[in-house]
Amino acid sequence: MRPLVHPSIDDVTVEGILHALADPVRAAIYAGLASSERGNNCSAFLQLENREIPKSTLSQHFRALREAGLIRSERHGVEMRNTTRCAEINERFPGLLPALMGAYKVQMEERVKAARRKGGRTRNG
Repeated sequence: MRPLVHPSIDDVTVEGILHALADPVRAAIYAGLASSERGNNCSAFLQLENREIPKSTLSQHFRALREAGLIRSERHGVEMRNTTRCAEINERFPGLLPALMGAYKVQMEERVKAARRKGGRTRNG
């Protein structure tokens, strides 16, 4: 098994964070992890916004989040436990993540309202 890459907090950049969160699936994954107190296994995100995410695609999303420095992943048997690095990132870039996650929440609430008006379903992206 290849070792997992977790960049030093000094190597985490605003550009890397924004790039990782620019993908709607990754933004949804990160929001889910940020709202979890203990982190989650990758399999918890196989179903997002009424869409099934293939395991191989999900692995790539988690890798992008990990390499951007947004999450820490640890192997537990065959599962991967993922937690955010919010405290470290907030120390390096105060207010960045709360602002991004606040904007994400507003955007998702608007999508839900629009979908209800149309009688449809919500979707990331």
